[in-house]
Amino acid sequence: MLDHVTLRVADLDEAGAFYGLALRLLDGPEATESDDGVEWEDFSITPATEDRPVTVRLHVAFTAADRDRVDAWWQTMRDAGHLDLGPPGPRPEYSPSYYGAFVADPAGNSVEAVHHDRPRTDGCIVDHLWLRVRDLEASMRFYAAVAPVVGCELLRRRPDRATVRRGEGPPSFTLVEGPPTGNLHLAFTAPDTATVDAFHRAGLDAGAASLGEPGERPRYHPGYYGAFLSDPDGNNVEAVFHDRR
Repeated sequence: MLDHVTLRVADLDEAGAFYGLALRLLDGPEATESDDGVEWEDFSITPATEDRPVTVRLHVAFTAADRDRVDAWWQTMRDAGHLDLGPPGPRPEYSPSYYGAFVADPAGNSVEAVHHDRPRTDGCIVDHLWLRVRDLEASMRFYAAVAPVVGCELLRRRPDRATVRRGEGPPSFTLVEGPPTGNLHLAFTAPDTATVDAFHRAGLDAGAASLGEPGERPRYHPGYYGAFLSDPDGNNVEAVFHDRR
């Protein structure tokens, strides 16, 4: 569902050290450095600029293989000096087997290691995101318009939140009303260029602003075809097709 998630950071070395440690402890993918920043397959960081400020008020959770890995992750991150936002333990309010721990990244975003009893086989590291939104109804209208185009659905199981997902497993992201998450980039996977075109058109029809017309972006790689929209809080939301032929 989520092709990639990108955070903008104030200090690439500092953020790279934080996320490098966090993902290494979870046996995450190897880091790849480029002119754009640092990438761990479906998760990346890139330097903030004057017109693209630091990502704030985000919650991102990474997959842990077991509960012992969550415990060790939290202890090592705390020993490295990172602020505790919640010790390891079950969170049955989320699901019966949910076990997580939380620390703050250098920008104050909430970062979690989480284990679920169900196995994960897609090889991705991002388990879920939580986005705070200024107006839940407005954000729901936007995501209800674009999510079905890329094979996802918007579910509102509680009055105060809504979740975008494909099927029952991760990854997913949840919208919760509050001081909004800012300056995030998230990209949906699209199966072909026609879906990317339809995603962009659906967003415009729903009143969203375009941040980039559908088209090839060879600066990322040959065959990269994406389109970009602004969600109601100004986050950059993309649909992308990778033609690997």
